[in-house]
Amino acid sequence: MQQLFILTTQLLASDPVPEDNDVVAGWVGFALFIGLAIAVGLLGWALTKQLKRTEANRKAGAFGPVDDEDEPGPHGG
Repeated sequence: MQQLFILTTQLLASDPVPEDNDVVAGWVGFALFIGLAIAVGLLGWALTKQLKRTEANRKAGAFGPVDDEDEPGPHGG
């Protein structure tokens, strides 16, 4: 147990703490951020496209008879 403690303290003592200006995400972090932003944009585009297609099918009667008076509109009406 003492050997493990000594080894751990030696490793921690020999590991220098980097300066604040030396720690950066770099180009990999930037590329990951841009990739995630593009993915969110594509998901939003696909969602709106699917919702428009579903609404058109609902109006065409693909889901059976629908009474529009019972459903509240987008503005609470």
